[in-house]
Amino acid sequence: MSEFDPKEFIASLPRRPGVYRMFGAGHELLYVGKARSLRDRVGTYFAPRNVDPKVRSLTAQIEGVEVTVTNSETEALLLEYNLIKAHKPRFNVVLRDDKSFPYIHLYVEHEFPRLEFYRGAKSAPGRYFGPFPSAGAVRDTLNQLQKLFRIRNCRDSFFANRSRPCLQHQIGRCSAPCVGLIPRDAYAQDIAAAVKVLEGRSDEVNAELEKRMEEAGEALQFERAAQIRDQRAALQRIQAQQIVTAEGQPDVDVFAIVGEAGEYAVSVMLVRGGRNLGTTSYFPRAALAEADEALASFILQYYADAEAPAEVLLGRNLEEAASLSELLSERTGQRIEVRHPVRGLAARWVELTRENAVQALRMRLAQRAGLEEMFSDLASMLDLPEPPSRIECFDISHTGGEGTVASCVVFGPDGPLKKEYRRFNITAVTPGDDYGALRQALERRYRHVRAGEVSPPDLLLIDGGAGQVSQVHAVLAELGYGDLTLVGIAKGPERRVGHERLFVYGAAAPVTPEGQMPAARLIQRIRDEAHRFAITGHRRRRARRYNESVLEVVPGLGPARRRALLKHFGGLQGVMRAGVADLTQVAGIGATLARSVYDHLHPGS
Repeated sequence: MSEFDPKEFIASLPRRPGVYRMFGAGHELLYVGKARSLRDRVGTYFAPRNVDPKVRSLTAQIEGVEVTVTNSETEALLLEYNLIKAHKPRFNVVLRDDKSFPYIHLYVEHEFPRLEFYRGAKSAPGRYFGPFPSAGAVRDTLNQLQKLFRIRNCRDSFFANRSRPCLQHQIGRCSAPCVGLIPRDAYAQDIAAAVKVLEGRSDEVNAELEKRMEEAGEALQFERAAQIRDQRAALQRIQAQQIVTAEGQPDVDVFAIVGEAGEYAVSVMLVRGGRNLGTTSYFPRAALAEADEALASFILQYYADAEAPAEVLLGRNLEEAASLSELLSERTGQRIEVRHPVRGLAARWVELTRENAVQALRMRLAQRAGLEEMFSDLASMLDLPEPPSRIECFDISHTGGEGTVASCVVFGPDGPLKKEYRRFNITAVTPGDDYGALRQALERRYRHVRAGEVSPPDLLLIDGGAGQVSQVHAVLAELGYGDLTLVGIAKGPERRVGHERLFVYGAAAPVTPEGQMPAARLIQRIRDEAHRFAITGHRRRRARRYNESVLEVVPGLGPARRRALLKHFGGLQGVMRAGVADLTQVAGIGATLARSVYDHLHPGS
């Protein structure tokens, strides 16, 4: 194969729209780009005036370029997206958070329908509301709707086997249709009202509630009238808390990007029925792309799984806006407008989203600076040739040998890589045998590493001393990873935090870092995260086995106090969000018990 000559190649390119693919050694696809004019765009990479170090890094690796001519810029944009999605070139914009979006699902296959949290393919019958920016936004909305309209949230099997009202009814969160405490037509009215709230038609619901309240009063159904009055008052309080509301507006997604090549933050705000559901921030990998290119590519990847609303607002005036509009319209089968607003409520939404992106990037950079110092200090303390780029930590959790769970957490230069966390339910091991549990977890994990399914770490941490280190090294050696840097974290005297000793495999003596050293703080953070992840998995496993509520295993928390907690906070999610001071506001919950409840619900905090 002849050596690639960029000057000769560029001269042969047409000035037409298309896509170019840059290849490195071994025909590795390095970068995919689109162009209005292939000759002009590709030529910019090799121009002597282009001194951008990231571009120089790319061009130094290029051993060949291929192009595909298209009929339009829209075709080029779509082809570029498909190639990036299929190959994920390392110099391209890649949306790393590919978790599916959460929805609220109205399950209609029942005479008393229910609303539920839903994530995944929308294949089940019923209506879907969303997407929401986060799982927390879905749960908050469900929590509000259940308080307002007392809609059931139990599964059909539970519903069918009730002979008396459950705790949800006792704390005012369910009208108990399972035992006939509300007629079907009244329940249907509550469901219809909840749907209208989800559609952004709260004013219409207010009017309906007022009419139903008057009708109940005229029929001398004073208790029912009082319930409707309380619903209406609660709905008005929720409306008053909503910062940005514009009823009658179409559904809108708002995008804003800040930063520079290699370090972008993109914030997305979702507006449904004129109601701001909040923002979510992403940090796409984009080593070369300018802001416009990065945002356009991000939007296409974002809508690979999410359905675009009628209007998409942008914080920048993109040249590709018309092409994006055309592509999204073709996908959805309806007109999608993509635009950059300059005035009115839409412009305020854009500015609010941009402010969120600025804040998200500022926090990320501050966190990264702290982590870089920690990783560098750790490399110095352990005498490593360079700071590790991937750290794994294992921990074991059980109660008296029962329900043993092993955790594996992963950290990189940007912090925890939560998508790569794994739990292992330990079986066929003598209860209480931590060595055997650790061996089983390591064998299961590193079989996947050896198969190339998981990247190997540069540093492996385990919660334990010299004995655990020896056991783990034996497993690693059997699997071909005996050279991996292995460190055991043993608790210090009296198990005090900040006095840990590090047992490095092969070292003559343990290392005792000072408690305030950046490396010590990093190790404590990783070890605590592994412990939290393990104990959470263990408690869930134990709770499933005995069909226990999370609260039922808190020492000193009897049925009456559990009921008081749930009623005060409106359910378990409210209790989970409460702090120690909030918990003490509940009758019968003192400071000591509040701390016990909080520690049980937030292990490792």
